[in-house]
Amino acid sequence: MDYRIAVKTDVGIRKETNQDGCCIKQAQTDKGTVIFAVLCDGMGGLSKGEVASANLIKAFAKWFENDYPKMLLKGCTVEDIRLEWSKIIEEQNQNIAAYGDALHIQLGTTATALLITEDGSYIIGHVGDSRAYLITDESIEQLTEDQSFVAREVKMGRMTPQEALTDSRRNVLLQCVGASTVVEPAFYFGNACAGQCFMLCSDGFRHAVSVEEIQQAFAPSANNDEKTTEANIEQMIELNISRGETDNITAVLIYAI
Repeated sequence: MDYRIAVKTDVGIRKETNQDGCCIKQAQTDKGTVIFAVLCDGMGGLSKGEVASANLIKAFAKWFENDYPKMLLKGCTVEDIRLEWSKIIEEQNQNIAAYGDALHIQLGTTATALLITEDGSYIIGHVGDSRAYLITDESIEQLTEDQSFVAREVKMGRMTPQEALTDSRRNVLLQCVGASTVVEPAFYFGNACAGQCFMLCSDGFRHAVSVEEIQQAFAPSANNDEKTTEANIEQMIELNISRGETDNITAVLIYAI
């Protein structure tokens, strides 16, 4: 398969610093194309969240550039990748926490990483409430589960999805990299097919818009080139802002073609 990628990030209307960060890489092997993307949202209420997100992205990028090629040569499974990513997240959780302790501040970041291998299989590693979606012309599916207070309450039946949208605790995370004593990332697996779109986004991108609006904006048949997709991302960012979103706003779109 081939892929088309578009990305947009915006500091938003209130914050002075963009604490979101992302990295997208594409590589060719003798067996096909590999796509790697990671999106991190530094904790808005914590000091220097951009430092936490940048450091985790740097660690993942280093893995993809230096370690993953060696793993491919030896032959690796998604389970091998899961173990590698778990180590990265554990190490960065300790490093970011130590940095914060040294400066007497608290900082942390979410993480949503996606790797699509040469054969089209994918793995997603996830901590926090950034999200990964799978979008087709007919549907939109949230691939990750938010690790947040309100998501847990909804799952337990103690809060409705509508109540969660406006609850004052909607930004409270159950864990994040750098601010949790122990981090246990969730992993999701599947297979990519032509005619699908993977979207990674920070929570600022999807608070004020519906999943139906996201699906309509990024349906593969309506995004035949990068210019159109970038225009649609910009339009969705402007829609979020017009509805009162104040957080940083970031989205990565990966179309399988």
